[in-house]
Amino acid sequence: MRTETPVTVYRKDYQPYPFEIPEVALAFDLHPETTTVTSRLTVRRRADHGGAPLKLDGSELELVSVCVDGRQLSPGEYTLDEHALTLHALPDTALVEIVSRCRPAANSTLMGLYVSGGNFFTQCEAEGFRRITWFADRPDVMSRYRVTLRADTAYPVLLSNGNLVEQRTLPDGRAQAVWEDPYPKPCYLFALVAGRFTHRETRLNTVSGREVLLQVYSDPGSESKTEWALESLVRSVRWDETRFGLELDLDRFMVVAVRDFNMGAMENKGLNIFNAAYVLADADTATDANYEAIEAVIGHEYFHNWTGNRVTCRDWFQLSLKEGLTVFRDQEFSADMMARGLDAQAAASARAVKRIDDVVTLRAAQFPEDAGPMAHPIRPESYQEIGNFYTATVYEKGAEVIRMQHTLLGEAGFRAGMDEYFRRHDGQAVTCDDFVAAMESVYQRQHPGRDLQVFRRWYRQAGTPRVTVALDYDAAARRCTVTLAQRCAPVGVEKAAPVAGGKQPFHIPFAMGLLDRSGKPISLKLDGKETTTALLELTQERQQWIFEDVPSAPIPSLLRGFSAPVIVEYPWNDDELALLSAHDTDPFARWEAGQELATREILRLTALRQAGGQLKASAAFIQAWQALLEDPVLDAAYRARALSLPSEKTLAERMSAIDPPSLAAARDFLRAEIGRQLAGAWRQAIANCQTPGPYTPAPEPAGKRALKNMALGHLMAGGDTEAAAWAVAQYENAGNMTDRLGALTALVNHGDEDVATRALSHFYEQWQHDPLVIDKWFALQATARSTTVDTVRGLMAHPAFTLRNPNRARALIFQFCLNNARGLHDAAGAGYAFWEEQVLALDALNPEIAARLARAMDNWSRFVPALRAPMQAALERVRAHAGLSRNVSEIVSKALELAA
Repeated sequence: MRTETPVTVYRKDYQPYPFEIPEVALAFDLHPETTTVTSRLTVRRRADHGGAPLKLDGSELELVSVCVDGRQLSPGEYTLDEHALTLHALPDTALVEIVSRCRPAANSTLMGLYVSGGNFFTQCEAEGFRRITWFADRPDVMSRYRVTLRADTAYPVLLSNGNLVEQRTLPDGRAQAVWEDPYPKPCYLFALVAGRFTHRETRLNTVSGREVLLQVYSDPGSESKTEWALESLVRSVRWDETRFGLELDLDRFMVVAVRDFNMGAMENKGLNIFNAAYVLADADTATDANYEAIEAVIGHEYFHNWTGNRVTCRDWFQLSLKEGLTVFRDQEFSADMMARGLDAQAAASARAVKRIDDVVTLRAAQFPEDAGPMAHPIRPESYQEIGNFYTATVYEKGAEVIRMQHTLLGEAGFRAGMDEYFRRHDGQAVTCDDFVAAMESVYQRQHPGRDLQVFRRWYRQAGTPRVTVALDYDAAARRCTVTLAQRCAPVGVEKAAPVAGGKQPFHIPFAMGLLDRSGKPISLKLDGKETTTALLELTQERQQWIFEDVPSAPIPSLLRGFSAPVIVEYPWNDDELALLSAHDTDPFARWEAGQELATREILRLTALRQAGGQLKASAAFIQAWQALLEDPVLDAAYRARALSLPSEKTLAERMSAIDPPSLAAARDFLRAEIGRQLAGAWRQAIANCQTPGPYTPAPEPAGKRALKNMALGHLMAGGDTEAAAWAVAQYENAGNMTDRLGALTALVNHGDEDVATRALSHFYEQWQHDPLVIDKWFALQATARSTTVDTVRGLMAHPAFTLRNPNRARALIFQFCLNNARGLHDAAGAGYAFWEEQVLALDALNPEIAARLARAMDNWSRFVPALRAPMQAALERVRAHAGLSRNVSEIVSKALELAA
């Protein structure tokens, strides 16, 4: 049943659960139509909660019986409604047995127990366990689980959390498996998998000498595609032992791939369930980006074994406690994997590439969120539907907040803080404050008399701070004065519920350097130390730092390494940006200077187009881009990032009124000009970036493929007919999916329509039996420059499309609505009507997925008037729809009520 009136939950109202449930025994008699679950709970009342009833959460369940200490209760001894089972007059200690039924095959929400591809799977985070059996579905109730699975021979593989303690055939011919997890965990980490699978496995000895079994399960016939996932899991285990001293604590660790999944993956204790897109890969079907994502997500979920499982969240407001920390850990893991085996210079470049990619993601997804109606701190103060707070703010900005603590403490200090965190809280459900307190204990040893009280504001204040930088150079005194000033106006939920006492300054670690006019770094003295990168700790609204012995008027290199998630404001001129782009010794700041040049150029062209002027690229910009393209010192992977134009989402954040058609046209024009005017250099890049021999996703060949495919796309955008022939040849002869899809993308976006149509048809015919490859086929067409609503509707009618599979819906509908601005924002409003239609259709099937699509309209009030009105009307119609889920209702209501 849907709740039409959303209930707001507040962090300030947290109360401990009145009971402890130290032991849970679950028995499943699995059947797709009706599964019977027998739950035996050892219940113990907390001393300070005398008389409280035992209230257990439940949803879409059929109650068969309830017993307490072996006696079946009569209906008058409990209360049952659509959301809870409440037992009255319970003794202080009791054994509660509940028998219930659920219907996995009918569960389209993919939360709780459901069927996908004829197999059983579970997803319990955040509140899915209540769809399996009645329980205290909250993260601070931690229990040891013993799980018995029984099923007929159609489901030979029976998996759950922890260690396998029994496996046998029952007298009736069914199989039975018993699993026991020795570590207390909240119910959101429970997992069950049953069905037919193939698997790949390996054994290794942990750092303490224990032998453990690592396994990756997938559909029969896909075992050839799980090698990379298993290798990534081995690397994750070794990295966590080396970098953080954290060892796998179970006898086995399992990863299972599923086709239908709402998320990327789930860190259930010892039994991680993964979207198949983050497990299956081979050279023919997966791109370099897919390989990189699989390694990162395998690492992320494995690292949760300690940062999320062994130490978990007290309540869902603390979600970033585990997610922000674990995203930081997977980012560091990926950076280390990219840099391994390389010399110092190459390793620094590889790590910079990873840092750039992470910042691009943050700016495209989280910065707009911080500027919109859903803006919230990384630790929210309230929510109506917790599923809506699995956001870029909680994850990506949360990781940046962790990274700032790493920056302030240094690598050794951060490791000491992590050790202290686990020493204090292993086996507990804790808060973000507990984590900061562990880090603060180290910070105070490093800086006597100082603390992280100001830093804690990152957890309770929303928005992206802006840091204005001023430089004053005194030539006579050879002194440079740097002034930093910060501001961050109330945003999103802060408008409805202002921060107590008003917003206050953040603690911002601000890394900077100075270059002379020839591009050479200037040595700086800070706190008695000499360095070329100074770390300034901005904790007030305005602070100054003075650097002596600066020989000449400098050019500032600001926010090196992206040391804080802020927006920098400094009036560089274009010549200064060009110099930084060519010479800055910090690879991130060097990339940033080029991005700022490109942003200014595209926004200039956008304004010119809006005014009806003739578009012309500036010679200075083309020269700067040519210098980057032809720089022999830069490796291919770094150049591929440096030469990428800012995304339309990132550019939109710089517009006072967002005008997607004009922005897209200006960006397209500049890309074509770069392709045309630098054709010779692009051709040379293609020649230099060939990767003969067997495919490998290693960073060096992957970087060459990235630059080569970028060069091909730019040449075709510039109208190079010879490049069009190269694209056809590359598509036909490619030995890997990266090159094949790179060529097809160039053909679809910039090639002859008939040639592109034939290539798309060929691609489908060749790969129609591989769902993950066909997702790529849909996504390419959804984001193509010529795609309209009618195109997408035609693709929805294709036999391979289904709205019930989240990956397929994301590949087509989400890609169009979120990443095809020119298609969505058509002047007639057809894109908004389509969005409205699909949000409501998905809401009837899977509210969690529908809510994510609903966020395409978050920032409607920031668009030009001609688009703003129809967007608002579409939002109003969705909000007024009868029976709207809480998930979607919260999103559209906040979009309308908390508009920028």
